[in-house]
Amino acid sequence: MSDDLFASPPPATGDYDASSIEVLEGLEPVRRRPGMYVGGTDERALHHLAAEVLDNAMDEAVAGHASRIEVTLEPSNRLTIVDNGRGMPVDPHPKFPDKSALEVIMSMLHSGGKFAGKAYATSGGLHGVGVSVVNALSSETVVEVARNRELYRQSFSRGVTLGSLEKLGPTPNRRGTSVSFVPDVEIFGPNLQFKPARLYRLARSKAYLFAGVEIRWKCAPELIVEDIPAEAVFQFPGGLADYLKEQVGDRPCATADFFSGAQDFPDEQGRVEWAIGWPLYSDGSYSWYCNTIPTPDGGTHEAGLRAALVRALRAFGDLTGQKKAKDLSADDVMTGSELMLSVFIRDPQFQSQTKDRLTSPEATGLVEKAVRDHFDHFLTDNMDRGRALLGYVLERMEERLRRKQEREVKRKTATSSRKLRLPGKLTDCSADDPADTEIFIVEGDSAGGSAKQARDRKRQAILPIRGKILNVASATAAKILANQEIADLIQALGCGTRKDCVPDNLRYERIVIMTDADVDGAHIATLLMTFFFQEMPELVRQGHLYLAQPPLYRLTAGGKSLYARDDAHRAQIEAGPFKGRKVEVARFKGLGEMNPGQLKETTMDPATRSLIRITLPQEYEERAGVKDLVDRLMGNNPAHRFAFIQENAARLDEEAIDA
Repeated sequence: MSDDLFASPPPATGDYDASSIEVLEGLEPVRRRPGMYVGGTDERALHHLAAEVLDNAMDEAVAGHASRIEVTLEPSNRLTIVDNGRGMPVDPHPKFPDKSALEVIMSMLHSGGKFAGKAYATSGGLHGVGVSVVNALSSETVVEVARNRELYRQSFSRGVTLGSLEKLGPTPNRRGTSVSFVPDVEIFGPNLQFKPARLYRLARSKAYLFAGVEIRWKCAPELIVEDIPAEAVFQFPGGLADYLKEQVGDRPCATADFFSGAQDFPDEQGRVEWAIGWPLYSDGSYSWYCNTIPTPDGGTHEAGLRAALVRALRAFGDLTGQKKAKDLSADDVMTGSELMLSVFIRDPQFQSQTKDRLTSPEATGLVEKAVRDHFDHFLTDNMDRGRALLGYVLERMEERLRRKQEREVKRKTATSSRKLRLPGKLTDCSADDPADTEIFIVEGDSAGGSAKQARDRKRQAILPIRGKILNVASATAAKILANQEIADLIQALGCGTRKDCVPDNLRYERIVIMTDADVDGAHIATLLMTFFFQEMPELVRQGHLYLAQPPLYRLTAGGKSLYARDDAHRAQIEAGPFKGRKVEVARFKGLGEMNPGQLKETTMDPATRSLIRITLPQEYEERAGVKDLVDRLMGNNPAHRFAFIQENAARLDEEAIDA
């Protein structure tokens, strides 16, 4: 080794030494990084707290120890969930003899009774973080336990124990656990409140998922803004079948009978329950659950159901001489159906702490084994019923294949016969099928360059436009046709305009307006929306038009960066996740200033971005009202704009102050 390496003094290390290394103790990691535990600090995360506590009560019910659960929402955003189960243990913990088991459960991560499977055969809680996370993110938590005919209470605040466990005295007629908590405004902000309707639906769905439990709902009347009762009792002996009957109502279905049932696997400690109906002319809906936990992204249990349904129908088609059935897909069987699937398994594995997707490999085989045999009998026990369902599904298959062929022909026609006439500035995607493709209309060549590097080449096309396009609301038809930017846009979309607009010829599924997050960008976006409203309204009505949501600021504190859409969002971040910390703020002057990685992460990647869909009402009278407003604000008479500002100035000032 050369001595030259040590000829000059080493670089300065700044303030980075042993004292820079933090060790987070107790529940402090949860408060520092709530997104790791509940997915963020938004409305969904807030209601995740309610689900965590309710899931614990449901685990007691599923284990056979509780028959009743009470969910009560009170003013001041206080939620109380009570069960009549065994009650949390209150005796001293063997490993921490100076603490009760209750205090360990509430104040220490990865503590609970669901690891070894001794206290619960199946449960939704897996990692011992659920109720302790609720405690960490609540300004006040009070736990009462009725156990061994004695009542106990302990209080907490922001994860910190406020006092020792209190023994309140005998309670001969009560048992179980009560958890009452108020989410912390320091985490969720002062304006985020529990939604009674959302909690009502959550409680109701849990009762469907386990037929042996009664759930009582109660809400302070002054909190209710939607059409839900202040008090209700949910108990459904038929489980998912009761839910399906209520969901479908009197809608006509492909078969008069629903396909519902359940299968227990005692040796494998598992249970599968399902209910499926096929309403005609329906968009359908799917609900997946594991151990009463909703898994909105599906997972391995969904895969098992898809396999069971399609294989059984293919076999039934072969039995009845319908050779076309061999081409059936699971989507043909499931699309448009009303479907619920609930599984109970030991030690389930999920994609994340929020449990959105089940990943346990054994769930696939368990569900397929349970459902396949029952579905075979459902089809063959009543051949007329089986043929009716097969005919319905085959029609969907033929429609799917026909649409696919039409799209392929249209796409090939568009890309072959019009290839030479596509705008030269268009950077097209490579997919032949328009399904799941999108074109980004971006402002300027600089932003276009970043977008081209950030895009998914297979699915995303980029069309840069120069400056502010023509305001079509105040321009003549001849001037519109003569405008090069508009001509390029019409050519790229390939579906024509006005009476010649044919939405089926649209070359992309989504049109995304992606402009800078400043006032000029908003003006350009407004001009583009005016163009689509006037020249291609049917595309807007069918939901093809979107607005991207690029950030205006990048905020950095302690090595972590967050992005803010506008000043209000910036203030929210500075008052929330970055409260009390030194924040470096960088303002993006435009999309072209963002590197491709930043643009992809914040604005273009479907997994992380946010889009706003622009829609139009179907009724002509409502559309006429919208057209009148567009004409007033975008037309060639400035007096109308001035009058609108005068009429709405006071309201706009109030909203600005509130923001």
